[in-house]
Amino acid sequence: MTPYDTGETRETSDLADIALDRPAITKPSQEDAEAAVDVLLRWIGEDPTREGLAGTPGRVVRAWREFCSGYDEDPAQMLARTFEEMEGYDDMVMLRNIRLESHCEHHLVPILGVAHIAYMPDRRVVGISKLARVLDGFAHRLQTQETLTAQVADCIQNILQPKGVAILIDAQHQCMTTRGVRKPDVSMITTRFTGIFKKNELLSRRFLDQTKLG
Repeated sequence: MTPYDTGETRETSDLADIALDRPAITKPSQEDAEAAVDVLLRWIGEDPTREGLAGTPGRVVRAWREFCSGYDEDPAQMLARTFEEMEGYDDMVMLRNIRLESHCEHHLVPILGVAHIAYMPDRRVVGISKLARVLDGFAHRLQTQETLTAQVADCIQNILQPKGVAILIDAQHQCMTTRGVRKPDVSMITTRFTGIFKKNELLSRRFLDQTKLG
Protein backbone atom coordinates (compact mmCIF):
# COMPACT_ATOMS: atom_id res chain seq x y z
CA MET A 1 0.00 0.00 0.00
CA THR A 2 1.38 3.42 -1.01
CA PRO A 3 0.86 6.83 0.61
CA TYR A 4 -1.70 7.42 -2.14
CA ASP A 5 -3.70 4.28 -1.38
CA THR A 6 -5.50 4.32 1.95
CA GLY A 7 -7.67 1.30 1.28
CA GLU A 8 -10.76 3.48 1.72
CA THR A 9 -13.44 4.52 -0.74
CA ARG A 10 -13.74 8.29 -0.93
CA GLU A 11 -15.71 10.76 -3.01
CA THR A 12 -13.82 12.48 -5.83
CA SER A 13 -13.76 15.78 -3.91
CA ASP A 14 -11.79 14.07 -1.13
CA LEU A 15 -8.99 12.75 -3.35
CA ALA A 16 -6.77 15.76 -2.75
CA ASP A 17 -7.15 15.33 0.99
CA ILE A 18 -5.97 11.72 0.71
CA ALA A 19 -2.95 12.66 -1.42
CA LEU A 20 -1.95 15.50 0.91
CA ASP A 21 -2.76 13.59 4.11
CA ARG A 22 -5.09 16.20 5.53
CA PRO A 23 -8.66 16.12 6.90
CA ALA A 24 -11.54 16.62 4.48
CA ILE A 25 -13.28 19.99 4.59
CA THR A 26 -16.86 21.02 3.96
CA LYS A 27 -17.02 23.12 0.80
CA PRO A 28 -19.26 26.19 0.68
CA SER A 29 -21.83 26.35 -2.10
CA GLN A 30 -21.25 28.11 -5.41
CA GLU A 31 -23.67 30.79 -4.21
CA ASP A 32 -21.48 31.34 -1.14
CA ALA A 33 -18.39 31.65 -3.34
CA GLU A 34 -20.09 34.14 -5.66
CA ALA A 35 -21.21 36.19 -2.66
CA ALA A 36 -17.59 36.29 -1.46
CA VAL A 37 -16.48 37.71 -4.85
CA ASP A 38 -19.26 40.27 -4.61
CA VAL A 39 -17.91 41.33 -1.21
CA LEU A 40 -14.38 41.60 -2.62
CA LEU A 41 -15.57 43.80 -5.50
CA ARG A 42 -17.31 46.13 -3.07
CA TRP A 43 -14.26 46.10 -0.76
CA ILE A 44 -11.98 47.43 -3.53
CA GLY A 45 -14.50 50.20 -4.22
CA GLU A 46 -16.38 48.75 -7.18
CA ASP A 47 -20.09 48.50 -7.86
CA PRO A 48 -20.91 44.84 -8.61
CA THR A 49 -24.22 45.90 -10.18
CA ARG A 50 -22.73 47.99 -12.97
CA GLU A 51 -22.91 46.61 -16.50
CA GLY A 52 -19.26 45.66 -16.85
CA LEU A 53 -19.33 43.60 -13.64
CA ALA A 54 -22.71 41.96 -14.14
CA GLY A 55 -22.09 38.24 -13.88
CA THR A 56 -18.46 38.67 -12.79
CA PRO A 57 -18.85 36.74 -9.50
CA GLY A 58 -20.11 33.71 -11.42
CA ARG A 59 -17.34 33.96 -13.99
CA VAL A 60 -14.69 34.26 -11.28
CA VAL A 61 -16.00 31.19 -9.46
CA ARG A 62 -16.05 29.16 -12.69
CA ALA A 63 -12.51 30.28 -13.48
CA TRP A 64 -11.28 29.27 -10.03
CA ARG A 65 -12.97 25.90 -10.37
CA GLU A 66 -10.79 25.38 -13.46
CA PHE A 67 -7.64 26.83 -11.85
CA CYS A 68 -8.05 24.45 -8.90
CA SER A 69 -9.35 21.38 -10.73
CA GLY A 70 -6.53 19.36 -9.17
CA TYR A 71 -8.46 19.15 -5.93
CA ASP A 72 -10.90 16.84 -7.72
CA GLU A 73 -8.15 14.57 -9.09
CA ASP A 74 -5.87 11.89 -7.69
CA PRO A 75 -2.53 12.29 -9.53
CA ALA A 76 -1.52 8.76 -8.56
CA GLN A 77 -4.31 7.36 -10.72
CA MET A 78 -2.66 8.94 -13.76
CA LEU A 79 0.10 6.34 -13.40
CA ALA A 80 -2.16 3.32 -12.96
CA ARG A 81 -1.63 1.95 -16.48
CA THR A 82 1.94 0.95 -17.33
CA PHE A 83 3.65 -1.00 -20.11
CA GLU A 84 6.25 -3.73 -19.72
CA GLU A 85 7.18 -4.03 -23.41
CA MET A 86 10.42 -2.02 -23.32
CA GLU A 87 12.62 -4.07 -25.71
CA GLY A 88 15.46 -3.85 -23.22
CA TYR A 89 15.36 -0.03 -22.97
CA ASP A 90 17.38 0.94 -19.89
CA ASP A 91 18.03 4.67 -20.19
CA MET A 92 16.45 7.88 -18.99
CA VAL A 93 12.96 8.90 -20.14
CA MET A 94 12.54 12.67 -20.07
CA LEU A 95 9.91 15.29 -20.87
CA ARG A 96 11.21 18.83 -21.31
CA ASN A 97 9.45 22.18 -21.24
CA ILE A 98 6.10 21.08 -19.84
CA ARG A 99 3.98 24.20 -19.43
CA LEU A 100 3.28 24.89 -15.76
CA GLU A 101 0.33 26.92 -14.50
CA SER A 102 -0.38 27.11 -10.77
CA HIS A 103 -1.37 29.63 -8.11
CA CYS A 104 0.55 30.82 -5.08
CA GLU A 105 -1.11 29.79 -1.83
CA HIS A 106 0.10 32.97 -0.11
CA HIS A 107 -1.36 35.57 -2.49
CA LEU A 108 -3.62 33.57 -4.88
CA VAL A 109 -1.77 34.89 -7.94
CA PRO A 110 -0.34 32.85 -10.83
CA ILE A 111 2.86 30.82 -10.90
CA LEU A 112 3.86 30.36 -14.55
CA GLY A 113 6.80 28.43 -15.95
CA VAL A 114 8.03 25.10 -17.22
CA ALA A 115 8.85 21.74 -15.69
CA HIS A 116 11.32 19.09 -16.83
CA ILE A 117 10.60 15.55 -15.59
CA ALA A 118 12.67 12.39 -16.06
CA TYR A 119 12.69 8.89 -14.67
CA MET A 120 14.84 5.78 -15.08
CA PRO A 121 12.49 2.86 -15.83
CA ASP A 122 12.63 -0.39 -13.93
CA ARG A 123 10.78 -3.10 -15.90
CA ARG A 124 7.93 -0.78 -16.93
CA VAL A 125 7.16 2.58 -18.49
CA VAL A 126 4.14 4.86 -18.51
CA GLY A 127 2.52 6.89 -21.29
CA ILE A 128 4.43 10.16 -21.48
CA SER A 129 1.30 12.32 -21.29
CA LYS A 130 0.66 10.86 -17.85
CA LEU A 131 3.75 12.60 -16.47
CA ALA A 132 2.33 15.94 -17.59
CA ARG A 133 -1.03 15.01 -16.08
CA VAL A 134 0.60 14.25 -12.73
CA LEU A 135 2.19 17.70 -12.85
CA ASP A 136 -1.15 19.33 -13.65
CA GLY A 137 -2.94 17.37 -10.95
CA PHE A 138 -0.72 18.90 -8.29
CA ALA A 139 -0.20 22.27 -10.00
CA HIS A 140 -3.94 22.97 -10.27
CA ARG A 141 -4.12 23.55 -6.52
CA LEU A 142 -2.88 26.37 -4.33
CA GLN A 143 0.84 25.73 -4.09
CA THR A 144 4.36 26.67 -3.19
CA GLN A 145 6.89 25.69 -5.82
CA GLU A 146 8.95 23.71 -3.34
CA THR A 147 5.96 21.61 -2.31
CA LEU A 148 4.84 21.10 -5.90
CA THR A 149 8.30 19.87 -6.93
CA ALA A 150 8.42 17.35 -4.10
CA GLN A 151 4.86 16.12 -4.64
CA VAL A 152 5.37 15.38 -8.34
CA ALA A 153 8.68 13.58 -7.82
CA ASP A 154 7.45 11.55 -4.86
CA CYS A 155 4.21 10.55 -6.60
CA ILE A 156 6.08 9.19 -9.63
CA GLN A 157 8.63 7.43 -7.42
CA ASN A 158 6.06 5.89 -5.08
CA ILE A 159 3.59 4.73 -7.72
CA LEU A 160 5.72 3.86 -10.75
CA GLN A 161 8.65 2.52 -8.68
CA PRO A 162 11.38 3.48 -11.18
CA LYS A 163 15.09 3.40 -10.42
CA GLY A 164 14.91 7.13 -9.85
CA VAL A 165 13.12 10.39 -10.67
CA ALA A 166 14.41 13.86 -11.51
CA ILE A 167 12.41 17.05 -11.77
CA LEU A 168 13.32 20.68 -12.32
CA ILE A 169 10.77 23.51 -12.24
CA ASP A 170 11.62 27.00 -13.50
CA ALA A 171 8.80 29.46 -12.85
CA GLN A 172 7.92 33.09 -12.29
CA HIS A 173 5.74 34.07 -9.35
CA GLN A 174 3.46 37.02 -9.91
CA CYS A 175 3.42 37.66 -6.17
CA MET A 176 7.00 38.85 -6.79
CA THR A 177 6.94 40.02 -10.42
CA THR A 178 3.76 42.17 -10.35
CA ARG A 179 3.59 43.30 -6.71
CA GLY A 180 5.83 43.64 -3.67
CA VAL A 181 9.44 43.97 -4.84
CA ARG A 182 8.28 43.95 -8.51
CA LYS A 183 11.20 42.09 -10.10
CA PRO A 184 9.71 40.98 -13.45
CA ASP A 185 12.73 39.08 -14.78
CA VAL A 186 13.24 36.82 -11.77
CA SER A 187 12.39 33.12 -11.95
CA MET A 188 12.65 30.47 -9.26
CA ILE A 189 14.27 27.07 -9.83
CA THR A 190 13.57 24.02 -7.69
CA THR A 191 14.78 20.44 -8.14
CA ARG A 192 14.15 17.02 -6.67
CA PHE A 193 16.16 13.85 -7.27
CA THR A 194 15.32 10.38 -6.03
CA GLY A 195 16.98 6.98 -6.34
CA ILE A 196 19.72 6.71 -8.94
CA PHE A 197 19.48 10.41 -9.84
CA LYS A 198 20.31 11.28 -6.25
CA LYS A 199 23.14 8.76 -5.97
CA ASN A 200 24.75 9.24 -9.38
CA GLU A 201 26.09 12.76 -9.88
CA LEU A 202 26.92 12.13 -13.55
CA LEU A 203 23.32 11.13 -14.24
CA SER A 204 21.86 14.09 -12.39
CA ARG A 205 24.26 16.38 -14.26
CA ARG A 206 23.18 14.81 -17.55
CA PHE A 207 19.57 15.53 -16.65
CA LEU A 208 20.37 19.15 -15.85
CA ASP A 209 22.29 19.51 -19.10
CA GLN A 210 19.34 18.12 -21.05
CA THR A 211 17.02 20.79 -19.62
CA LYS A 212 19.15 23.44 -21.35
CA LEU A 213 19.01 21.96 -24.86
CA GLY A 214 17.34 23.82 -27.69
